[in-house]
Amino acid sequence: MRMKWPATPGSATRTLTCPCHGSDAMALFSRVEARLSRRTLLAATSASAIAAMLGMPVASLAQVPSHPGLTVLRGGRIFDGQSARLIEGRDVLVRGNRIEALLEAGTTVADAQSIDCGGRTLTPGLIDAHWHALLAAIPQLVAFTADVPYVHLVAAQEAERTLLRGFTTVRDVGGPAFALKRIIDEGGVAGPRIYPSGAMISQTSGHGDFRQRSDLPRTSRNDIGAAEAAGISAIADGEAEVLRRVREQLMLGASQIKIMAGGGVASAYDPIDALQYSESEMRAAVGAAADWGTYVCAHVYTADGIRRALACGVRSIEHGQLADEDAVRRMKDADAWWSLQPFLADEDANVYASESQRMQQQRIAEGTVRAFELGRKHGVKIAFGTDILFNPKGTAGQGRQLAKLARWFEPVDVLRLATSRNAELLALSGARSPYPGPLGVVAAGALADLLVFEGDPLRNLDVLADPERNLKLVMKDGRLHRNELATLPPRQA
Repeated sequence: MRMKWPATPGSATRTLTCPCHGSDAMALFSRVEARLSRRTLLAATSASAIAAMLGMPVASLAQVPSHPGLTVLRGGRIFDGQSARLIEGRDVLVRGNRIEALLEAGTTVADAQSIDCGGRTLTPGLIDAHWHALLAAIPQLVAFTADVPYVHLVAAQEAERTLLRGFTTVRDVGGPAFALKRIIDEGGVAGPRIYPSGAMISQTSGHGDFRQRSDLPRTSRNDIGAAEAAGISAIADGEAEVLRRVREQLMLGASQIKIMAGGGVASAYDPIDALQYSESEMRAAVGAAADWGTYVCAHVYTADGIRRALACGVRSIEHGQLADEDAVRRMKDADAWWSLQPFLADEDANVYASESQRMQQQRIAEGTVRAFELGRKHGVKIAFGTDILFNPKGTAGQGRQLAKLARWFEPVDVLRLATSRNAELLALSGARSPYPGPLGVVAAGALADLLVFEGDPLRNLDVLADPERNLKLVMKDGRLHRNELATLPPRQA
């Protein structure tokens, strides 16, 4: 823009150039434009590189694959997530990402592709109610020292393996899984549905405080550790700070909140018997979650810790292997969930470096047997999860961990735990659930997460332990991720 200014006496009219059109400004704008162009190119190149590393087409990062129109799964013997007997003489019709109907066997459906299950067992997708999508398949030292993008890339690779083991949904109870969830939901990476908790909320010296002694005391110069910076945990002391950290996770998209209410094994400095968070702090977390229509789950092992958590309104006890009979009765009376894992200190156990950690691990293993027995005795609502943590080799045993529950339950009850029962726990998220629609069942209207197994897991749970051999089809959200069965293209009626 050029402006005319009145001339001073004895001078000609002056023309003033706007500074934003001056030669210096235009040169600056040119440099910025060139830099932005380079950044755009780098972003596109990075996206291509990431796609190549993950073995997927570049277009999938920006384009959600469409659902197939109609699919009929024929000739399967159906475990519907609830019934004690397999349903025969029915075919499953999937439209888009939903189960539309269970049809009379042999019903012709126009324009539907047809998959022949050949008498194999068809089940809902499995649900792991205690999973760490960012932390399961990476050693602890690497998780806290590697570049954060590396941790996320490892998690993306593991997400696909998780799905191909038949776990179509996970409740992530600690870690920055929001970005991974997003790209899975967008179709850019194969993986399970994720109910994210975000960062684990921990007091100073709590189970989510992964700092070293040399990092103390906290000051303005070192007020955030590596785990906090990565979004793995959030250290909060006092009601105001707990409220802030919980609300931050809700803002990021948490479907439920995870707090640390007692000591654990993976962290170096908090003994298992330590009580963590005062009642006022715990109630602050529960209140903030309730205001958003969701709930708090709490990591805790001991009876005293369980009693405090229940008194403050925690709805799901994570672990709890050191509960006594009184604490178990209180879980029942509170209508709370007991999210148990088969921690047996066996070949599938998480690996810990120190002798003290291994001793704690053994103590928990001894409590696991009694915990399952007490849970059954008092009719507590039990959920199943694996809590595979910092254990790249252990993730392959996810289905094997589920099969171990045959020690305490009939096979059909184990399958119920990992399908419809775990889905009931997920439903506590209410309106914060990221996936509206029934999960864990084969029924009209349910989300189309379906598996087909060679063999009958209602008779032999070992079928679940070897998905590479026995899992013949994996459908999630109506999309096929594995199909080794005969498939016919759509045909007219």
